[in-house]
Amino acid sequence: MKLLRYIILLNTVLLLTFVGNRALAFSNMSMMQVLQQTDTNKRDTTKNQPRSSSGLDDKVETYARDSTKFSKDKSIMYLYGKARVVYQTFELDADYIRYDSKNNTIFASGLKDAKGRYVGRPIFKMEAEGSSVADSLLYNTKSGKGTVYNTFTEQEGGFFSGGQSKKQPDDEIHLKGMTYSTCNLPHPHFGIHITKGIVAEHQIITGPVYLEIEDIPIPLGLPFAFFPKPNKKSSGIILPSFGEDATRGFFLKDMGYYIGLSDYWDARLMATVYTRGSYETNVASNYLRRYKYNGNINLSYASTRLGLEGTPEYTPRKDFHVNWTHSQNPNAHPGSVFSASVNAGTSSYNASTAAGGSYDVRALSQNTLASSISYGKTMGIFNLTAALSHSQEIQSKTLSLTLPQVSLTMNTINPFDSKNRVGDQKWYQKLTLGYSMQASNTVSTTEDLLFQPGGFKRFQNGFNHSIPISLPFNVARYFNFNANAQYTEQWHFQTVNEKMLRVINRSDSLVYDTIQGFKRSGEYNIGIGMSTKIYNTAQFKKLGNLTAIRHVMTPSFNLSYRPDFSKLSKGYYKELTYQDGTAVLDPSFPGRTRRYSIFDRTLFSGPGQGQAALLGFSLDNTVEAKIRSEKDTTGSGFRKLAIIQGLNLSGSYNFLAPAYKLSTLSFSGRSQFTDKLGINYSGVLNPYATKDTLENNVLTKKLIDRYTFQNAKLPRLTSFGFSFDYSLNPESFKRRNENLDQLKNQTNQAGLTQEQSEQLNAISRDPNAFVDFKIPWNFSFSYQFQYATTPQGTNPIYTNTLSFNGDLNVTPKWKVQFNSGYDFRQKDIALTNIAIYRDLHCWDMSINWVPFGPYRSYSVMLKVKASILQDLKLSKQQGYQTRYE
Repeated sequence: MKLLRYIILLNTVLLLTFVGNRALAFSNMSMMQVLQQTDTNKRDTTKNQPRSSSGLDDKVETYARDSTKFSKDKSIMYLYGKARVVYQTFELDADYIRYDSKNNTIFASGLKDAKGRYVGRPIFKMEAEGSSVADSLLYNTKSGKGTVYNTFTEQEGGFFSGGQSKKQPDDEIHLKGMTYSTCNLPHPHFGIHITKGIVAEHQIITGPVYLEIEDIPIPLGLPFAFFPKPNKKSSGIILPSFGEDATRGFFLKDMGYYIGLSDYWDARLMATVYTRGSYETNVASNYLRRYKYNGNINLSYASTRLGLEGTPEYTPRKDFHVNWTHSQNPNAHPGSVFSASVNAGTSSYNASTAAGGSYDVRALSQNTLASSISYGKTMGIFNLTAALSHSQEIQSKTLSLTLPQVSLTMNTINPFDSKNRVGDQKWYQKLTLGYSMQASNTVSTTEDLLFQPGGFKRFQNGFNHSIPISLPFNVARYFNFNANAQYTEQWHFQTVNEKMLRVINRSDSLVYDTIQGFKRSGEYNIGIGMSTKIYNTAQFKKLGNLTAIRHVMTPSFNLSYRPDFSKLSKGYYKELTYQDGTAVLDPSFPGRTRRYSIFDRTLFSGPGQGQAALLGFSLDNTVEAKIRSEKDTTGSGFRKLAIIQGLNLSGSYNFLAPAYKLSTLSFSGRSQFTDKLGINYSGVLNPYATKDTLENNVLTKKLIDRYTFQNAKLPRLTSFGFSFDYSLNPESFKRRNENLDQLKNQTNQAGLTQEQSEQLNAISRDPNAFVDFKIPWNFSFSYQFQYATTPQGTNPIYTNTLSFNGDLNVTPKWKVQFNSGYDFRQKDIALTNIAIYRDLHCWDMSINWVPFGPYRSYSVMLKVKASILQDLKLSKQQGYQTRYE
């Protein structure tokens, strides 16, 4: 039904008959205007105006390349060779046009050239409509009747060709033997053949309508049809597809109703039902206001029964999923912006419903979901941002919600500077003052606990205010100093009360209670920092294309002091005791009872314990090579290659700490060995030694306040990450990103169909899903290694994976794509997907195959490219849910 509804576009044949109230005058190799004969009768302003005796209502401009001839009685005019006629908004081009003023008829056609080819067919254009082509046309300017033969015109992404169309005096269009197709060839590969029909102002009535492929009639059609033609977006029924699922029974899939709410908003209601009790519902909507905003929303709900009636598995599993994207044109509301990207739902939705029936292997294999809704506004020197965010781990079924997070930031100001200052700033005028505020309401829990009664009481909330003050100055030109101070105040709405429990044959256990109520805390620190740059360059003359290496070091130091805010008198800390009231001794502060912050495990952790005199240090390194370019034929071209980008080592030393004065040492960096290969690495070094201790008859390792280098050893590596990616054809990434950017830009200019929105979402999840036949081949892979232990160096955890993907044009019309990988830790192959695409001009064929694993499946689809005929397709698939193991 949806497919046949598009036949209402046949009103485009009106373009081919608008010559009906036009008559033409011609001249030889010249431009001229012909005035109409004025009708002395009062003009009728209604739809059917009386025509003058000549049939002309306005001026006509004509042009002919070859010649213009007249009959003996001057009643017939002949125009030859690339003739052109412009009358009001109507334009006509043809190699031959004949006007008979006695019989009030116009005839236009092409001519045969020296080789016998038919060329110069009539081409029509009316107002803002597209051009139309025909073999010939005949029109009576007095009666208003006209006939167009063998038309070819484009309208709304479709093409009409062949047959005849006649315009009647009452503006009805009679059709015969016309074909509608999305193939842009004059002789299309396929089409919907309309044997005969009548197009009126508000309806279309046709005789037999059937599908035709390669001129072969296909027994798919209707003996007759009646279609309303409201000439605007309309609502209608969406017919379902049917099939069988081995676990859920027979089904009717995606039946529903489309609602054209307005020119800016639509909705689609869909449902799928299974004979064994499962069902799925879906509400999808697209909206667009040009130059303001656009977006789409998709709400899905599923009730799945997988077992036999009477078994525990038959209990329905309830799942839901929400997708929402919204983007705003930056020029719509200057100074404010609103955006949304929501991808949330129950962790079992994709597995239970085969990713909403799409069998998208990327959605099935993903382990995280994330969402963000944000609003920002600039108010003078203040910037306000508010955001709602969500992150979710599918395997562990844990999630984090932030509802909301608000940030108010003030641009740094120079309070002692003058707006009318002339010359350089004085030292005190360089002092800067800032302010920032963060407010948050967040929770981290599991799905089942969140939706239980009282689940929202687990939210943690609070405010954090910060006022930084800094005074930069230079010493000896090369050393940059910055004196700074900062005050931080936090508003807490939860505090904790902790107790230590003695457990037989086990380590002591810490328990705590959360207490609701308001409490504030404040702290400050002062400091001074210094940074500089050190350059070192080595020149080479006999190392091939390598001419120089430059090493840039950026050392920085920051000395800061913070008083002790853990004194009991301040109320931020309490002494930790056992359940019987016995004090718990602090190993870091000998002879003192262990203390705990009442803000532990809350949103903001409050002031730190003990006074601190910290010396923070970091060293950033950049190494670049200067290489003579082989592509430069003059011999004077060079290029830079960043061998090491931002290799940073950082840490701190607390002079006032009673023990463990030196912090762990962190490092990170990136190295670019070639234009195609770059690696990222990061890690943590622990400078303290360990020793074996016996606790509760259990041998464990324990950190001791002794540096490893005192034992002639290097610091221990407790965390390390390493990754790289490589593409044998980097041009593919460039083209892929260009295609993705172009597709995203289209969403800001026009609305999308549901199919187009789904395609864009698939490409956003994995841009490799875009099939680009202009890239002949590509192969890329990525490697990731992560290693982490406890501070004592125990319980190592690591991941070690290799992923690769690629594609190949077997022929200019055949493309093969693949995605796979290997997990070295699990010793198993990752989710593997093989896809084959065939470009069939106006059709395309795709084969998607997951050869092994829990999501083993395949699908074959042959469909029309154009979205206007998206239901014209043949498909066969076997999903992982349609079989028993």
